[in-house]
Amino acid sequence: MGDPPVTLAFVPRKPESRLALVRRARRINRELAEVYPDAHCELDFDNPFQLLVATILSAQTTDKRVNMVTPTLFARYPAAADLAAADREDVEKIIQSTGFFRAKTNSLLKLGQELCDRFGGEVPRTLEELVTLPGVGRKTANVVLGNAFDVPGITVDTHFQRLTRRFGWTTETDPVKIEYEVGELIPRKDWTILSHRLIWHGRRICHARRPACGVCPIARLCPSYGEGPTDEETARKLVKSGPFS
Repeated sequence: MGDPPVTLAFVPRKPESRLALVRRARRINRELAEVYPDAHCELDFDNPFQLLVATILSAQTTDKRVNMVTPTLFARYPAAADLAAADREDVEKIIQSTGFFRAKTNSLLKLGQELCDRFGGEVPRTLEELVTLPGVGRKTANVVLGNAFDVPGITVDTHFQRLTRRFGWTTETDPVKIEYEVGELIPRKDWTILSHRLIWHGRRICHARRPACGVCPIARLCPSYGEGPTDEETARKLVKSGPFS
């Protein structure tokens, strides 16, 4: 007979203090940095314009799917002026497989025009300006700021929302409130890379329906340990590898 299994669940003996929460959040961030040293944006892009367009296209589809259509799209429409003058049917045909292609085409054509009319064809570098563009909300703006301009930003997608609630970092469901709450726990310089680490962990291990708790490297720090299978053999079968949604 071997030793009895070790319970990894994080079970505080008393309500967690603010200081303890901050320390635990930052430790999770540090440990995820070791687990995912190569975490990065999984959309392919060469410049801010391409990232902005790709992020708009990524709504309700996978990064893999977006990366399949953008080479053709960018070859035909490499700049905002080209997109502003694009043939609607041609754009729809190129991006059709990403879903909601008519609405996305409307956003892209208007985006090209707005960039030309208001910003000289360039992608603006502030959140306040970015969110005034067609098809651009805070999530998209933070993706562009953090990954194209090195301006720290928190990307609150569905993975990020799920994990921050499971970690006990927030009880909010509103993305903006989550963004602010998490921003108070983690140093600003880490906001962009934190987003990637949580998204990678959500895609690979901490799934929505059956998280692979039994092989999770931060299980001992997570108050939600046990939401998924805790035995290693079962959990390991749930681990996924990219490309991801």
